[in-house]
Amino acid sequence: MDICVGDRVTLKKPHPCGSFEWEVLRVGADFRLKCAGCGHQIMSPRSQVEKRIRKIEKFGQPLAKNGN
Repeated sequence: MDICVGDRVTLKKPHPCGSFEWEVLRVGADFRLKCAGCGHQIMSPRSQVEKRIRKIEKFGQPLAKNGN
């Protein structure tokens, strides 16, 4: 999956604040994500994040999960 720093991802389940949107701050074996709703930051393993992604937005253009 092609995810870069600065991309916005929409996850399947909401954060407790109600937001589904996250900004990618770090990419590697782990992702650092920042909630678009409340600003809370988390570190999560890449495998977990990739399973939970519904949509990736690059440069303001939404893309499908598989890159089509």
